[in-house]
Parts: sequence; C-alpha cells; structure tokens
Amino acid sequence: MSGTRTTCPYCGVGCGIRIGSDGAIAGDPDHPANRGRLCVKGAALGETLGDDNRLLHPMMGGARASWDAALDAAAAGLAETIAAHGPDAVAFYVSGQFLTEDYYIANKLMKGFIGSANIDTNSRLCMASTVAGHVRAFGADVVPGIYEDWDEADLAVLAGSNAAWCHPVLFQRLLAARATRGTRIVVIDPRRTASCEAADLHLPLAIGSDTALFAGLLVHLADRGALDSAWIAAHSTGFEAALAVARRDAGSIAAVAEATRLAPDLILRFYTEFAGTERSLTIFSQGINQSASGTDKVNAILNCHLATGRIGRPGMGPFSVTGQPNAMGGREVGGLATQLAAHMGFDQPEAIDRVRRFWQAPAVATRPGLKAVDLFEAVHDGRIKAIWIAATNPVVSMPRAGRVQDALARCPLVIVSDCWPTSTSGLAHILLPAAGWGEKDGTVTNSERRISRQRAFRAPPGEARPDWWMFAEMARRLGWGDRFAYAKPADIFREHAALSGFENEGARAFDIGGLAGLSDEDYDGLAPVRWPVAEARANARLFAGGGFFTADGRARFVATPPRPLAEGTGRARPLRLNTGRIRDQWHTMTRSGSVPRLMAHQEEPFLELSPSDAGKFDVGDGDLMRIETAHGTAILRARASSSVKPGELFAPMHWSADFSSAGPIGRLVGGAADPISGQPELKASAARLAPLPTLWRGLLLGPARPLGAQSFYWARLPVAGGQACTLRGWDPLPAADDLRALAAALLGAPGVALQDICDTERGSYRFARIEQGRLVGCLLIACQSAWPVPERESLVPLLGAEFDAAARGRFALMQRIAAAPTASRKICVCLSVSQAAIEGVIADGRAADPTEIGAVTGAGTSCGSCLPELEALLREARVQAALRPNPLAPLRRAR
Repeated sequence: MSGTRTTCPYCGVGCGIRIGSDGAIAGDPDHPANRGRLCVKGAALGETLGDDNRLLHPMMGGARASWDAALDAAAAGLAETIAAHGPDAVAFYVSGQFLTEDYYIANKLMKGFIGSANIDTNSRLCMASTVAGHVRAFGADVVPGIYEDWDEADLAVLAGSNAAWCHPVLFQRLLAARATRGTRIVVIDPRRTASCEAADLHLPLAIGSDTALFAGLLVHLADRGALDSAWIAAHSTGFEAALAVARRDAGSIAAVAEATRLAPDLILRFYTEFAGTERSLTIFSQGINQSASGTDKVNAILNCHLATGRIGRPGMGPFSVTGQPNAMGGREVGGLATQLAAHMGFDQPEAIDRVRRFWQAPAVATRPGLKAVDLFEAVHDGRIKAIWIAATNPVVSMPRAGRVQDALARCPLVIVSDCWPTSTSGLAHILLPAAGWGEKDGTVTNSERRISRQRAFRAPPGEARPDWWMFAEMARRLGWGDRFAYAKPADIFREHAALSGFENEGARAFDIGGLAGLSDEDYDGLAPVRWPVAEARANARLFAGGGFFTADGRARFVATPPRPLAEGTGRARPLRLNTGRIRDQWHTMTRSGSVPRLMAHQEEPFLELSPSDAGKFDVGDGDLMRIETAHGTAILRARASSSVKPGELFAPMHWSADFSSAGPIGRLVGGAADPISGQPELKASAARLAPLPTLWRGLLLGPARPLGAQSFYWARLPVAGGQACTLRGWDPLPAADDLRALAAALLGAPGVALQDICDTERGSYRFARIEQGRLVGCLLIACQSAWPVPERESLVPLLGAEFDAAARGRFALMQRIAAAPTASRKICVCLSVSQAAIEGVIADGRAADPTEIGAVTGAGTSCGSCLPELEALLREARVQAALRPNPLAPLRRAR
C-alpha cells in the first residue's frame, strides 16, 4: 500500500499504520510494534475523521474570535496573573495524547520561562507510580525490556493488566507464544477479565493486596534457593533490608493468604511457577499503578526480578505497559510536575543549572510543581487563578470530577485547546481549536521506548492549529519569542534530542543525542527507533549486566510494607467500587464514542456486581441501581456477572455526561493519592447500593445531542442518521400533556405539535417529529404493562424515512414492529457478529473452539480482540451443558 506511514493515537502499544492513497487505513506490516495487526479501535480510525463535531475556530466568551484576538487575550490574562500573584498562580494540564514536540514546548514554556513547575499531565492518572518505582529501583524511569520478550517468555504474569482488552495487539503476541512455545499465562486481578480466558492460572486477590502477594513471592524465592545471589551482590544494594520487611509482613503462605484472601494452594502454585521459570515476564499496568500505594506495588514486583537477576535478558523482566499513546514521550520531556526535563529532576542542582544554560532561561523552575489532584484542588481554593488545559478532559477523567468541574467554574481564567467539544471545553473562557491525529506531524514513544513518527495525511479543518504552535505563539506574546522561534516540528525534535544528550556522557538513561543532527528529510523519513540513541551506546534491553543510573551504578531494593486502602468499608458503605476500561472505547469517548460500531459491544455504562449480591439486592440484568460513595452518586443499570466477587463492584470509566445521565464515574472516586507518585486510588472506593424500580422504559431516536440533566436514566449512542437513547424511569410518568411537552423537548422541537399515538390504559406512548414528510425523530415509552419497547435496530432505518400524508398512515410501520425481537449485543464488531449468532453455532454443535466459531461466523478472524470472549462463551456453554439434566438418566435408573 502506498501512502502515509504513521502511528495509532490510542494506547501505548504504538502500532504502525499505513494510510492508502484512497484513505484506507491498515496496519503497517513493517512496524515492529504491531507487524501489521490492529485492534478494533485502530481499525476504525477512519470513521473518526469526520469534521461534523470538530472545534473549528477560536472562541472567546462563547463567540467566534480570530487567533490573534484569542491568543492576545490569553497572553494578557496569564501576564496579569503572574504579575499580580506570581508564576505559581498559573498552571498547565496537558495530555499523553500530545505529540512529543507539543509536550516539549509546553514544558519549556512553563518550567523554563514562566518559572513554575505547575505543569502536570493526565499521565499522572496512568503511569506516575511506575515512574516513581523505576526511579527508586533503577535510578531512572526506564522500562528494561522490549516487545520481543512477550514472544520469548515461558511464563507471563499479568498483574493488574487486562491486556486482552487494553493492549490487544500485544496480547495477541502472548497467545501466539502460548501456541508456539507453550508460554504459561498467570493473571493477577480481583476481577475475572477477558485476559483470564487465556490464562493457566487466575489469582483473584483482594483489591489492594498486590504488595503482600509479591512480598510473599520474594520470601518464597529466598527460602527455595531461587535467588541469583551473585547478581544481587554485584549489581544491587538493600536486598537484606527489603527481604526482612517482606518476611515480617508476608513471611508465610498463610500470612499471604490472609492478606490477599486467596486460597493457599493458588498462591503456592504461582510461587512455584515463578521460582522454577527463568524466562518470567511480569506485565503490569493500571491495576498496580492506580492505587494509594502504587509505587510500593511497583517496587514489590521489581524486587522479585532483581532478586532473581531476571532483567534485561530475552523473555524476562518487569514490563510496564502504558495506557496512552505518548505517556512515555511526556515523561521524556518532563511533562510531569515532579520532573524537570529529559529525565532530569529537581533534586539535582546541577541538573537545574544544566537546563537553565541549555534553554538560556534564567527564570527556570527550581522545585516540583503541583501534581494533578493537588493542582485542581489549588484551582478550587483559588491559589491557581489561570489554567490552560490541552488535549484532555479532566471534568470526566479526574477523581472527584464534580469538584474539578466546580473548580474550573470558579477559576478566573480557563483556556482550553482541543479538537472536539468536551465537558471541560464548555467551561473555557478562551477555547482554541487543535489539530488532531492525521493533521499534524511529530513523534510518540511507545511502551518499549520506541520512538515513531506521526505524520499528517489530511489538512486541519477550519482554523485548527497544532498544539506546539499555540504554546510557541503564547511564548512570543509573553516576550520570549527568540527562544521559541520554531518553524516546524523537526526544529523542536532536534532541540529535544540535543538536550537529552547535553552533558550526558552516559549518566542519564534517556539519551537520543544521536538524533540531534537529523536533517528535515531524515526527520520526515525517521524509522521507528528505540532509545537510548547515542553515538557511544545503543542497546535494546537494559540492565542485564547492571549499569543502573544510580550514583554507584547499582539497583536499589526497596522495602514495601503493605498499606491499607485509603477508604475503609463498613456498615454504611460495605462494597468496593473498581473502575477501568472496556474493549472498544477510549478515555472519555470524544473520539471513539462517535463511531456506531465501537458502541455495539457495550452500548451504555453499567455496574457489574456478583450474582450473590444481585440476589441480595433483588435486581436483575438491566435494573437500575443507585450507587453512592463519600464523593458522589450515580444511577446505573445493573449487570450480574461472575467476573466480580461478592462485595466488589465494577464500572467502566469512559462515559461522560455527554453520553449518559450517569455522568463520569470519576464523580464517585476520591482524591486519596500515593504519597510518592501522587497517583490517585481509582479502584477501591467504598460504596453502597440501593435498587430503584423501573416503572417505564423508553427509546428516543433523533438528532445527535446530549439530553442533559433529567429525572430519569438515559444513555445515548450514535446511529445512522442521528442518535439513539435508551431511557429508564423510576418515577411514574407525568400526565399526558406534560409527557407531550417532554417528548417535544427531547426531540428538539419544543412548542411544535408532534404526531402521537397514546394508549393511556396500557401505558404505551409513541411520539414522532415529522418534517416535510420525513421522520426526524421518535420517542417510544412503555409502562410495565406494555413492555417490550420496540428495539433500536428495528427502528433506526425509520430515521429520515418518508411517510404518507395521513397521520395514522405515518405510524403504520411503527405499529407493525411493536413486537420487534430483542437485539443482541455485538461480540465481533469488526464483522458485526452478535452474541446470539455465536451462541447459536455453539449450541447446535457447529463450533467447539474459537477457530471453528471463526470459520462459521467470521468472529475473531479480523483484529482478534474478541477471541477472549469467544473463549468465555464456550466455557459458559460447557458449564451449562454440565448442569443440564441428562434426559436418559431416568431410563437408566429404571433399569
């Protein structure tokens, strides 16, 4: 395929993509990260490129403005704030979806010239605990391994990582390794996730108990003679102290079992597997990081690999997988408030002086800034009076999301730059339209330290501009234009590379000084390259022979005493709420939520609870539940699932108030954070539940727009020709006239007479907005006596359809589909294969494994993201078959 080679803008796998001359999107078979494979989100990228909902022009106070007017006003506001209150009254909050060049300019402007370190990133919610753990153990934020280790491991331990859904392309490599070399897979997760379907062992430990599990493993390794004592002696310090603390707190299988609530035989089986398998790879992600003790959890894992010398060699080591496309690049430039630049920190006076001289920035910051949770608290209490938020949506993604919204509403100056309208952009005084994926050039760094190019293949719509350009223009208006005189991203990259190598000489892990002399042509054609890239050294894997970035070159073992969860449960709130991602959505859905087929797998938010808890609360699938924590309340539809244990709950983190009345799940999560990393505890909120009666159900089809605050539950998704909204009500329906007024408002036609057919005796109501003989939208509501409501898939083709002039004739088609069959959710969204279709081929004996399901239905034969769910459906079918009575049994007994 000819065309443009670029990189996917979703997770940290960093998949290569080729854009054909006809606009077709495909995986790049020559990119080492993915070898041509894409997940379903990546494969659907072409469906996100429409400009219908893009931010196209600068806005001030809700009115269109020129770029000069908007930037001049923003610069004046920042300058006045700094003059009156000092540089620490200003903050930037940026994003792992920035390109490295964007990140570099924003960080340089804030830390080098404004003179404050109050720039933090949404990667604080993602990878900060890993950064802190790496620095404590290795002396630098370095992932030692490479993706080939996933192919070459004999044991892969997924700790707090549902890679099957969150990093599906890498997970396919694990499945291939299992098929070719017999790689064994262990999953450590409180929930039974999709990754567990491929696992040889699942450890459903108690939420928050990972430190105890890995501390116990360290003790087991010592007691079973599985240590590499020579490696420990040559390349590390602190082992005896770390082991002593582990022995005190997790010195026996029984103690670990008590802390983790795991069966002792499961713990011993895992420990034995790890001790006896040299090629052991521990893959960890948000289940480890998003914790008030996340840094200790990371170090507990690193301790086990350091103790066995299993690091920096093929098929072994600790491997952190990042959640965002350029979380690693942001860490490289210093995008976190606790970093300076180029892996240099504020704890080193010589580093501060080095950066000052390189940037020629006499006002360079000299101390760390506020981390994300503290930063928004400072906005709330007025210490920060001006904030620029770029490429992220904290009103949805942050913990205590309602408090973040309130903080921004009271802030004197809020600047937002983004591609689409979001819950955050609605609070902006100055709104700047940003160029998005496919529209700007730069680099990103993936989870294995590999730098890849993102290349433009389409023009930005309207007046959208790259983020780096906005920050450079702001610097010029604030008086520092000579230090930000960049004409193109290549200029920025060369400076970034030069800073990484400046006075380095092997002292710092991050070094791409060998790329500082790239010509524009070389930058344009830059092939994926893994750092370090320096004239004197380049190595794929790190630390096999020591060479750590500490003062003495040795790794540090870190004692990790278990810590309690930030919130305790009790009679008032006896349950634990866990949050996380689902397969086909991305962050707050501003991109992925616009694609109908990506909504087909999970159409609305849900609250997952165990079957026993569902029985305790007397709720069935789809019933409404009110969930309450100390921080907020939401109403969600219940889903009984054996994936969660009794006493635990799970809700996805993606839905915002634009997509559901439940709003951001971040409203329910507290701000308690790890004292070292500042990463908040997003997976262990104390909660209580109360069921709500469902007195009526509804379906709204019409123009695409959020419904806003309502006294009923709603969730919307895009469909051809508009949107569909599922409705559920716990209060009685209003009187007919009030219901007509509500219908008109929901259909975007207040005061307009609607066509309606209302059967008040049965509790069935149908309203339609028809203009020029075509159906613009319809609302169908049914009380319990009139269920079911016609299904969405049967009604969507009606949008825009012509109807004859007679009023009742217009409703003939709707009347004919009153008994429409229940729709089945899509398991394979690539090929639109439903759960019902897959269950059918299993039930009639045509498929007994995923390959056979694929041969019959096509499911699993495209991106492979649904393969774990095919395994789950097969497993469930086997369980049901075992429970089903044998019809021949009575005859046999009679004999």
